[in-house]
Amino acid sequence: MRLERRLLLLTAGLALVLAVWLVVSLALVWFTLEPAQQRDVADLLGPSWVLFSLCWLLALISVAVGLRHWLRRFTGSPGRLLDETRVLLTAETPQRMSAGLLVPGELGSSEATQLAISINALAAQRDHLRDSVAEQVAQASRRLQQEKNQLAALMAELAQSVVVCNRDGRILFYNRRARLQFQVMSKSADLAGGAELIGIGRSIYAVLDRPLVTHALEAIHQRMARGAASPSTQFVTTTAAGQLLRVQMTPVRSGEPLDSATQAGPADTEPGSRLSGFVLMLDNITRSFEEAVLRDQLLQEHTEGSHSALSHMQVAIERLSLAGAEPSLREGALAALRDELAGMSERITALAQRATQGLKTRWPMEDMLGADLVSAAQLHMKRHCQLSLVTEAVDGALWLKADSYALIQVLSHLASRLGDAFAVRSLQLRLAPADGWAQLDLVWAGQAVNTETVMGWESEPMHFGDQRTPLTVRDVVARHGGQMWFERERVRQEAFFRFLLPLASPLDPLASTELLPTDSRPEYYDFDLFQHNEQADALDERLLSELSYTVFDTETTGLNPTGGDEIIQIGAARIVNGKLLRHEVFDHLVDPGRAVPAASILIHGITQEMLSGKPRIGEVLPAFHAFAQDTVLVAHNAAFDMRFLQLKEAATGLVFQHPVLDTLLLSAVVHPNQSSHRLEAIAERLNVTQRGRHTALGDAMATAEVWLRLIPLLQQMGITTLKQAREAAQKTYYARLKY
Repeated sequence: MRLERRLLLLTAGLALVLAVWLVVSLALVWFTLEPAQQRDVADLLGPSWVLFSLCWLLALISVAVGLRHWLRRFTGSPGRLLDETRVLLTAETPQRMSAGLLVPGELGSSEATQLAISINALAAQRDHLRDSVAEQVAQASRRLQQEKNQLAALMAELAQSVVVCNRDGRILFYNRRARLQFQVMSKSADLAGGAELIGIGRSIYAVLDRPLVTHALEAIHQRMARGAASPSTQFVTTTAAGQLLRVQMTPVRSGEPLDSATQAGPADTEPGSRLSGFVLMLDNITRSFEEAVLRDQLLQEHTEGSHSALSHMQVAIERLSLAGAEPSLREGALAALRDELAGMSERITALAQRATQGLKTRWPMEDMLGADLVSAAQLHMKRHCQLSLVTEAVDGALWLKADSYALIQVLSHLASRLGDAFAVRSLQLRLAPADGWAQLDLVWAGQAVNTETVMGWESEPMHFGDQRTPLTVRDVVARHGGQMWFERERVRQEAFFRFLLPLASPLDPLASTELLPTDSRPEYYDFDLFQHNEQADALDERLLSELSYTVFDTETTGLNPTGGDEIIQIGAARIVNGKLLRHEVFDHLVDPGRAVPAASILIHGITQEMLSGKPRIGEVLPAFHAFAQDTVLVAHNAAFDMRFLQLKEAATGLVFQHPVLDTLLLSAVVHPNQSSHRLEAIAERLNVTQRGRHTALGDAMATAEVWLRLIPLLQQMGITTLKQAREAAQKTYYARLKY
């Protein structure tokens, strides 16, 4: 737009100069004529002076238009050449100028064409040198990166939830177990849309109380000051879902010495050591705590009831011991004894049943290889039952979801009963898949067992050798959700107990890895954030490269937010420490409560059937607000998306007071000579590959990539802080767009 104004002013100036030159020329010619000649010329031109003036004006306008066109050809191309050069300077991948700029007819001069070719050659040399340097750096850091990845992989696969934070409580790392655990917590807390409680760069104080963590850090500081070898501490806290978490905190020391100019914090006062963060290991102890409370309650009730019963029984015995007691007193004392004994028996039975129920669930159901279960059973029977167990026809690739300890007890109990009753000393185990189940057979040859005997073995408490347990075979089978029966094979003269057991399921939310895209490795960690510290300065003064961003996009029923159109999809991704976290995304369909026009469906492909049963915007918007907490919002043509959010403030009570940046406006800042600032055009200029166009998440991802490439272009122009970026955006022509 500035170039257009300059061209207009230059053209007007040239036209004015031509007009003055023509007037001066005519005046000089006029004054060189004799008076008689002047009269002749005046008489000749007088009747047609209007026509002569119009012709002169048209000629002047034609000259001005031609000059403007000529100037545009020779001044516009260098501007576009400048824009392309700036892109080349900040491109992280090999990139060249557009083919159009290399055509002499387009550029306007052979010198400019040669300049573009030379710039491309310099860019090629730069790319070659950069690749060479990058290769050397990669070779030097490969071993360090490998160790880092091994550490991250090791922590990611731990069965315990692990979260690593920097000094300010910003999350640097969390493993799969922690993510899944917090997802379960958010659902149990009934957070809208299942809002994520943790994420890279987010604050741990969204989950844990800040005073509690501060107190734990002070305790660690005291242990460090005393020279403790392992200055860790632990505490128990309650989550918003009412669950109990046991948290063990361990410091992360940077090993950097403190200098006198650095103000020591609570964890920095140990000589020669600086605390760069802390590790949290979390255990959900809600179930075990509830079981302990119930067990203590049962023991307390049993103890109090037993004391009372013993007192009553003692009184009754004293009455019976009285010589010459009346028959009525004797009968009353006996009745009291019977009642107290019955009550004590009931309490003991209830306590035993509760203990048995605890045994049924004490050992976890876990994924295990079926061959491992068979091998463990073979060793157990040989050691405790003095039986020979042959393992044949065992599918070595079969995985079970089983309580291995209880199953081995079942097999040992049945084998012992066969040995005691029928002198069976040799058995066989078979394992094979069967219609979505695992089929486990305990086989023996010889005398068959009748059905009544089998039912008795199933329902009695299990025992083998010198071991006893109140569990029964039926209890264990029921816990597995399977079946068990007895069969005979007359042809082979064999009999067997058959168990149907569940196969391991990859969809178990806490025992299996999460289903993730396979085209790239999830980035669940960023140890570089250890170097980041919260600043006391206002957010506007923060550098663009230091901020965390939520890049989002919406799909709607139409383009008129004030005319009744509604949001039908919100997609967002987060940028932390200059990295796009592709696996920390927000992607939700929304039921708009109205029909989706056919014209809109042609654009985004979201049909009415896809939205049926989805949550309304009042449920999704709080989850998005939580996802975007403590970040700067970024969108393309943000005025459109923000208008939809603002119109929901009264209904939801949520106000998006986040700072907002618009890639449409900022593209116009860095590329003022470009005619188009649509997302597709910007992505093509900046070498960004678009996937999932016209889906909220796909457009959000593309906008995030664009924004990461715009940051260095803005820095080249001296726009380095959030305040400067917002002020520059507001000066563009497109900032006048309102919805």
